[in-house]
Formats: sequence, structure tokens, C-alpha cells
Amino acid sequence: MTTGAETAEVAGDGELPEGWAWATVGELCDVNPRGFDEPLSDDELLSRVPMAAVEAETGRLDPSFHVRFGDVKKKSLTSFQEEDVLFAKITPCMENGKIALASGLLGKRAVGSTEFMVLRSIGAVAPRYLMHYLLQTHVRRQAQQNMIGAVGQRRVPRPYLEALRIPVPPLPEQHRIVAKLEEHLVRIQVGEAAAKVALSSSQDLAEQVSGQGALGGLGSHGPLVDHALEDAGVSDGELPKLPVGWSWTRLGEVADVVGGVTKDSKKQADPAYIEVPYLRVANVQRGALDLKNVSTIRVSASKAQALRLESGDVLLNEGGDRDKLGRGWIWEGQIENCIHQNHVFRARIRGAKIHPRILAWHANSFGKNWCDRNGSQVVNLASISLRKIKLLPVPVPPTDIQEDLVKEVERSLAAVQIGEQLARDALSGAVELRTSLLATAFEGRLVSQDPTDEPAPVLLARIRAERAAHIRKRAPRRKSI
Repeated sequence: MTTGAETAEVAGDGELPEGWAWATVGELCDVNPRGFDEPLSDDELLSRVPMAAVEAETGRLDPSFHVRFGDVKKKSLTSFQEEDVLFAKITPCMENGKIALASGLLGKRAVGSTEFMVLRSIGAVAPRYLMHYLLQTHVRRQAQQNMIGAVGQRRVPRPYLEALRIPVPPLPEQHRIVAKLEEHLVRIQVGEAAAKVALSSSQDLAEQVSGQGALGGLGSHGPLVDHALEDAGVSDGELPKLPVGWSWTRLGEVADVVGGVTKDSKKQADPAYIEVPYLRVANVQRGALDLKNVSTIRVSASKAQALRLESGDVLLNEGGDRDKLGRGWIWEGQIENCIHQNHVFRARIRGAKIHPRILAWHANSFGKNWCDRNGSQVVNLASISLRKIKLLPVPVPPTDIQEDLVKEVERSLAAVQIGEQLARDALSGAVELRTSLLATAFEGRLVSQDPTDEPAPVLLARIRAERAAHIRKRAPRRKSI
């Protein structure tokens, strides 16, 4: 059965089991209903649900923050109530799966972000069934393709969502589907949580292994002893012990450290400038480079020459969120003529005094805490100056053992990475299993049908008739002339 309404094309649009029907969200729900079913007094408390209180991809929200209605009734907020489905319409919240069932609200009512669209079932669709349908990856992907607006402010338009068709089983069958679906989803979520813990533990272990390896703490490098380092007016903390024959020095003593290019929008049209790729903070991860999205910039030829990256350069982030401070990895010549922005430092090692991997491993472990102590914080952004990063304490092993040391650390990391890959595979498997489970549910193959259930077409026809009668009843009478 199809409806006469304009429809949105979605994956899976086709034959349905007997007793099911296609219907649009606009036919099944009041979209963005005004206010609450029952009025509130100013002194009544209700939940307040900002976007951050909605979990991604779980269908859950946190209703524990409460406000007095009189304090928020004149603010630009979205009103909703128990059993409404919230759909985050703005990017990237929608793509991330910020879609939830309003549940556990104080007094069964709440206010929240204006970026929520509210879907209130009028009786033919169970709210939980609707929520799970909208959470499907292919539904969100299709909605993303229909977003409108400027970059960073793109939103799913209301007409698109209202015209989105979904398969509607008999109402009792919807409840059976939801019960069985959530029974399986709980098991998937338990496995997924365990895989995330394993992945996090593997990553922590890899950082410990590489950090300790850079300090000579793996294998047999002899006894570890204290080594002095001249005070440089920064907070070094307690320096770890190093093997005999090693030494501490400052980053600026073993490498030439420079900042990158600052984008000058006024000069981007200068015909004398040349266009080159450049690395941003987002490209420089802890222990890896993410080169999927590399931007370009126009600079003078002399600037491009001065900042051109060479294989073996160690890149370290100057700032951003605090967890990004000082993180980095090694450039290996992946992109020709690439430079770096001013928020990324380049450390070019002089005279092979230290192997780039030893320096990078050390910067990502000891250096993370050191930069945190010696950096500055403004609101939510942290940074460390070029002057200070040059003072980062660096362990220097004897030159003749550095290659063997690197191989030793890499062997240990390879063992850790096996566990990390297993955890990633488990997470990928959980995503595939969830996708398959949802597809099975909405194709009518998850639970058995009951021939005594009222068919969805009958229920929908009755609700449409009731809705049409209600609209006619509310229509104003024409004045006689």
C-alpha cells in the first residue's frame, strides 16, 4: 500500500509483509507540535535536555537536569514530552545519530535545543519503533544527502522528514519487534563496550611500550640511573631514569624547530603566490598522520621552500584542545611539496643525533604531560610556544644502539597491535551485526506475525479519517455576506 503523499526515496522501499503498509512520517506524527498537551504553571519543574544530553546512536538521553518552567518559557527552546521522538536536524549531530526517545522526563515534559525536530506519534506508530527506524545508518545517510544550508550549519529540512516513508506493521507487531530488537541490541552493546575497553587498553599499552622504549625501559640496556639536565626555567618535573651511557638534552639542541605558515586571506589572490598542500592540527595525530583530507594554501615561493617538509621531520602540534597539545608523528614524504600551518611545529633533527621514531615516541608519552604543564590555556584552547617546545627534555641514547632500539620497540608494538586490530575487528563486526539486525526487523523477518492483529492499512485509514474530521471540525465558518 502506498500513500498519496509525496515520498522520500529510501533504501528498502518495496514489498512489505502482509498486513504492513508504507506511510510517511507526516502521516504518522505531529511534527514539531506546539507546547504540551497539558499547560504548566510557572513554578512547575521540568527536564531540560541540551544536545549534549542526547547520546549518539543509542536512542537514550539524560533528563536529569531540571529547570523551573517560568524561567525558560520565554526562551527560544523546543518543547517536548514523554514518548516524543527527538531528531537532531543539524550537522554533524544528525549524522552522529543524536536521535532519541524522550523518556524519564520530570513531570513527563521537557525543553531542549532548537536543533531538535519533535515527532509525536498520533497512534499508528510506536515511538520506539520509529526511533530505531530513524537510527539506521542508511536512513541518516539519505537524510544527510538532503540537507540544506551553509557549510557547518546544514540541516535536514522539515518537508524532507515529513515525506520520509517508513514501513508500518500492525501496532502489536511493532511492539513485538521492538522487544526482540532491544533484546538483541543489548547483547551487541555489551560486546561493543567490551571491544571499546579492549581498544582503549591496547592504545594505552602501545603508548606505554613506545614511551618506555624511548627511555630504554625495554630489553636489557643495563641499570637505569639518574641523569642531570640543566635547569631551563620550565617545569620539567621528575625526569625518568635512563640507562648508563644515555643523556638528557633539550629538543632545541638536537633539532631545528620552526613554526608553520599563518593563513593570510588577503594575500590568497596574489598572482605571485603558489598553491601548495599544508598540514593542519587535524592531520597530525598521536602516533600517526591522517592524510585523508589535506588542504591547500597559497604562499610565496620562498615561504613554500622554507617550510617544505622532508622525510624524517617530526611534527608536533602547537595547540588546540588540550589532548592535542604536543602530539605528533613523523613525516615520510607522502605528499610532494607539502608544508605545515602555524599550529604545527616541525622538528628537523640535526646530524642524526636521535632517531626520529625515538623522538616521536618520547614526545607522545613523556612530552604529553610536559606540554600540559608548560602550555597555556585560554577558555577551551591550549597552546605551547615555540620557545618552550624547544626546551622539551629529550633522552639521547648512544648513536650505535639507536637502530636496534627502534627495532626492539617496534617488535613489542607489533604484538600490542595484534590485540588492537582484534578489538577494531570486533567493533566493525558489531556495526555490521547491528545493521543486519535492524534490516531484518524492518523487513518483517525478526518476529512472527499474528493473524489476529489489526492490519496497518486498516489502522492508518481510521486515523486518517479521524484526523480529517478533526481538521474539518476546527475549520472556521465562512461569514455570510
